[in-house]
Amino acid sequence: MTILHRRGMSKDGALDVEKQISANAIGNKACREDSHFITLTVDSNGNKFDGADMSKTTSKHGTSTSLWENIESVRASGKVFIDGTNLDIASVIAVAKYDCDAYIDVTKGLSDAMHSSVKLLEQHLEKGYSIYGVNTGFGGSADTRTTDLPALQSALLQLTQAGILTEADMTQSLHYLPGSESHSMPVPWVRATMLIRANNAIRGHSGVRLEIVQGIMHLLRKGITPIIPVRGSISASGDLMPLSYVAGVLEGNPDIYVRVQRQGQSQVMPASEALSLCGLEAFVLGPKEGLGLINGTAASAAVACFGLYASTKLVSLTQMLVAMSCEALLGNTESYHPFISSVRPHRGQIECASNILRFLKNSKLAVSLGDQDRFKPGLVQDRYALRGTPQWLGPQIEDFDSAVTQLTTELNSTSDNPLIDTQTGGIYSGANFIASSVASGMEKSRLSLNIIGRLLFSLTSELINPTLNRGLPPNLAADDPSLSFTMKGIDISMAAYMSELAFLANPVTSHVQSAESHNQQINSLALISARYTVQAGDILSQMCAAHLYVVCQALDLRVLYVTFLEHLRQSIGPVTGLLVPEVDFIAHAELDQKVFEALCSSWNSTTSLDLEDRCKAVAAASLPNVINYLHKRNIVASTETLVQYELQMNDFVRCSFIKKRQEFFTKQTTPLYLGCAAKSLYLFVRQDLNVPFHKGLAEHPTVRLSSQINIGIRKTIGSWVSIIHAAIANDRIWTVMDTYFS
Repeated sequence: MTILHRRGMSKDGALDVEKQISANAIGNKACREDSHFITLTVDSNGNKFDGADMSKTTSKHGTSTSLWENIESVRASGKVFIDGTNLDIASVIAVAKYDCDAYIDVTKGLSDAMHSSVKLLEQHLEKGYSIYGVNTGFGGSADTRTTDLPALQSALLQLTQAGILTEADMTQSLHYLPGSESHSMPVPWVRATMLIRANNAIRGHSGVRLEIVQGIMHLLRKGITPIIPVRGSISASGDLMPLSYVAGVLEGNPDIYVRVQRQGQSQVMPASEALSLCGLEAFVLGPKEGLGLINGTAASAAVACFGLYASTKLVSLTQMLVAMSCEALLGNTESYHPFISSVRPHRGQIECASNILRFLKNSKLAVSLGDQDRFKPGLVQDRYALRGTPQWLGPQIEDFDSAVTQLTTELNSTSDNPLIDTQTGGIYSGANFIASSVASGMEKSRLSLNIIGRLLFSLTSELINPTLNRGLPPNLAADDPSLSFTMKGIDISMAAYMSELAFLANPVTSHVQSAESHNQQINSLALISARYTVQAGDILSQMCAAHLYVVCQALDLRVLYVTFLEHLRQSIGPVTGLLVPEVDFIAHAELDQKVFEALCSSWNSTTSLDLEDRCKAVAAASLPNVINYLHKRNIVASTETLVQYELQMNDFVRCSFIKKRQEFFTKQTTPLYLGCAAKSLYLFVRQDLNVPFHKGLAEHPTVRLSSQINIGIRKTIGSWVSIIHAAIANDRIWTVMDTYFS
């Protein structure tokens, strides 16, 4: 796999955080301009090959990329054609969420197979054979027999249309939040269910007529969807209850209600009226058509498509957020060096490390490969959340890929019972309706979402906590920390999100109950698991939104401090000139360096002080370095001179910071310091979404504004985060991310 590696960096002397700021972040221009990226390939033994192609060893882009690209392709065409074998998650999302039209690709082979299954069923009945669910009872009642076949299918729908709906469910908006108090499925879930069940039925193994399935597709294109209870399925004999409401619409049941979406408006009416509205007559279901419509996994698979699509997007976004966090925390790109993954060649780890290293290209904040200071004091490596991301996220990437494979197979399978084999003339009873493959994919996906959330929670805490964030202010407040606690609320909210996400990570499938007269002794609970996975994805998207808001603030503050400290380094000469003879240029330069080192160190260790006290502490902290240096050079300075120096340094630091902060408040220069991916996401937040750098207490809508601070629209912090969350939920953010995963 081709990855990016930086080389050709110069190296200066060592300080801890302050050295990284002065040498790497402040802008050692000669060093930066000479640096470049080269392609480097690494095999599983750590051997490096310039220009080699190892793309076959791992996925280049990741599952989320292919899903998004396919969705965009379908949306561009506006149509999806199904034939029982080619349906994918992207097409389901395009039809269900983006209202693309869907059609059956009716070929002679498809129509012949469906017609043959119906005829074969009739032949078996003519011979007097007992066929489950056609002339027998259902489940534990299969020991009964009947000759009234149409009535039996009606009886099936009667027993399964047993879900709970309320008056509120008949009036709710189309896009309420899954997991709220509603008792009905969101419209996109229902649309996906209808599409998937149609794709299952046209495979010709269920004894369902083509015109019945065409009826489902016609309803879809007309924007007519049944109001389906969200609970009541154990996904054992398929999702009987949800799918029975789809069948009820085809029957024209006046007590089954539908939403009719026309010109952006939603109207609720009985199924009988809706059929007349769209030019359909109620169907009389054939001997197995009720069973063939409801005895499958379509509802579970439908909701799983939404859960898995969100999951794959969020794991991609998280990798970009890690890169941004690495820059904000002055992290070390060594953590993502290709050699590390090459000697432990898990595909997901390799992919993740390669992505993050690529995202950090051109960063002036992260410590680049080959640019490390091997003599600096303090932490010699980043904490786990940064350093261990490839190892932490890699298995989740692999699990999502596995779940996509499972779900895609399910979309193009026959989930029904009994099954009709028109090739051999046999009818076979089995259990293809058990949705355990879907449940398996959802269980591991939901656990992976929890693991991703734990990473974001840890990184957010590290960014906000002044004892961990390498010189950033407490709570990432841009003004005095005694009265401004900017990100503290988000810190608390992240703990709440994390707790709920961790709860949802608990397995659903361990709670199986024997059902239906002890006939459905094992059942998958796939629909329940899929619903919880969607909820988990929404919570994780909130965590991503909060983290993105936090990390943009952290990057702004980092660059503010970087530019301020660079200004100090270049401008302290007049103050230190009080202490050395003007003609001694070497002594002056050396003293400036010693003083700057002390100023940097003190600035980064006094973040919890208000500006007045902080500047006093910073100026005082430089005195020991001054005295030691003067003593070493046998330069005599009076007590009065030292006092005068300290007062002037205090005033110089304070005035310099106020000036630089005011300039930064007016125009942030942050993009100039960012890696390629961070720059794109940062500009998306700041420019496309118009979510600004938070300037402190003055941002609060009820605080009286000072004339010295220019504030635009003032909102609560939660409102700004909500804007970012909406961009994640509606896929708008992917227009930025797509560049880095394609």
